[in-house]
Amino acid sequence: MSGEAIGVTVPILGGEYRFLCQPAERDELLEAGRYLDEKMREVRDRSSKLLSLEAVAVMAAMNISHELLRQQRQVGSELRQRHP
Repeated sequence: MSGEAIGVTVPILGGEYRFLCQPAERDELLEAGRYLDEKMREVRDRSSKLLSLEAVAVMAAMNISHELLRQQRQVGSELRQRHP
């Protein structure tokens, strides 16, 4: 990576968070922020009680981690089936 880092403001669940990244990473960072915002809103909207922002963030992180691990296992399984 080369070049000057740029500041990018990412809106997440009503707040604004500032990150530094390389210019080439800007669009991916914003996409990740939109995805996290969506997942946090899903957690907040499904909750029957008022959750703190921290609790919403942790629950969203757990959901995203679960999705990632499930996808990694699926890809690994598909690769093993193709190349036994």
